[in-house]
Amino acid sequence: MIMKRLRLHLTSLAMALFLAGCAVGPDYQRPDVDISGAFKEASLSPEAAKQWKMAQPAEALARGRWWAIFNEPVLDKLEDQAMNANQDLKAAAARLRQARALRQGAESELLPNLDAGFGPMRQRQSNAAQGLTEGADNSAQTLWRAQAGVSYEVDLFGRIASDVDAATADAEQSAALFQSVRLALQADVAQAYFRIRRLDAEEALYRRTVELRGKTLELVQQRYDEGEIGGLDLARAKSALSSASSQALGIERERAVAEHALATLLGKTPAQFALAHEPLGRVSVDIPAGLPSSLLERRPDIAAAERAMAAANARVGVAKAAFFPRLTLTGAFGYESDELGSLLEWSSRTFLLGPLVGTVLTLPIFDGGRREAGLERARARYEEDVAAYRQTVLRAFREVEDGLSSLRILKEQTTVQDDAVQQASRAAELSQIQYREGSVSYLDVIDADRQVLVQQRASLALDGERAQTAVALVRAIGGGWNIDGRELASR
Repeated sequence: MIMKRLRLHLTSLAMALFLAGCAVGPDYQRPDVDISGAFKEASLSPEAAKQWKMAQPAEALARGRWWAIFNEPVLDKLEDQAMNANQDLKAAAARLRQARALRQGAESELLPNLDAGFGPMRQRQSNAAQGLTEGADNSAQTLWRAQAGVSYEVDLFGRIASDVDAATADAEQSAALFQSVRLALQADVAQAYFRIRRLDAEEALYRRTVELRGKTLELVQQRYDEGEIGGLDLARAKSALSSASSQALGIERERAVAEHALATLLGKTPAQFALAHEPLGRVSVDIPAGLPSSLLERRPDIAAAERAMAAANARVGVAKAAFFPRLTLTGAFGYESDELGSLLEWSSRTFLLGPLVGTVLTLPIFDGGRREAGLERARARYEEDVAAYRQTVLRAFREVEDGLSSLRILKEQTTVQDDAVQQASRAAELSQIQYREGSVSYLDVIDADRQVLVQQRASLALDGERAQTAVALVRAIGGGWNIDGRELASR
């Protein structure tokens, strides 16, 4: 009798394993994205095509220390500090561990559950249940039990497998998002560093300006004391000096705020961090722009959006499987006795095949539309993620094009601005000569001097913007490539 039941259960198990291959979830295929074969900026002119040499990286490649192209030892140290102490990055790492733990939990559903128990149970059945008369003696009994149990849900229609696929895609999405946070942090540190360096250069410019205007004021004061000029020129000279001093204090305030922001990125309080003053030098780098197909693989945010689609697609399979039967196999084997001393005797053995409550095979019939609503929600979520993925791709190409065009135009603009600085300096020299000769008023001298300051500050602003734009472009193309002489040049 026992062997007959065992054969029956084995037959049921074989049928269940056969049906387990009947997964109902949709096969995942990455949606197409309408993209061009090359970046617009690289096709504007032969010069642009030569400047932006195409690379072929991938998201899985190690990004490395991309900021080394700027040859800034201080920046190298700051990046290392940020990678070790930034709290946003630590939070992203914790989210990644959570996602991987959820994947492990989903995978555990593919295996049977085993448990064991031991203990007494005190019970008293009614006289009626035992066929006894109302006044018959019926005392309570203590039943000792020691047994092991097993339960296993056969994945008939791929519900568990789809759930595992979704959890795996979620974990991979979290890994890509971690890389995205990491890349954003690296770029933020580099941009904050170059902003401070630009402000250092402006501070140095204003210090020189204040020094020169102070000397000019001394000369004007001397001429005023000797009666050569009136009080108007002296007042204008003092006003010019005070204006430069005020603007210098404004730059100092901006630098303090920027330094505080950088300290936060490094995981420190402003009181724990100070960056020595060092004016920004001119940064000029050639950064390889990835081919469109490579960009789709390189950018971590694109990878995260694609993995979100895969997870949503798998959850459509989970929602579809809810319409089909579920098969759960359970069993228990152990010993039970009314006396502890005889519990482990062979005659006390007991077993159970099948659920204690309910049936082995369950089929949903009516639930008021809950499953239909769940399936519709899963499909809508997938469509949402498809749209989000395509929008992420479009945004990525826009950011690369912005970086490429900005660096090209900034390079040309810097050349023109350098000429403007030279001409303004020449005009200031001539105004000084003409003022000493008495052919122009001191107002012309002040105006020429002001133009020199304006053009020099504009030049420094362009230098800072070029550095920050270069960092933004590195971030836009995914933050890494194979650094060698053929793909990357720095000067």
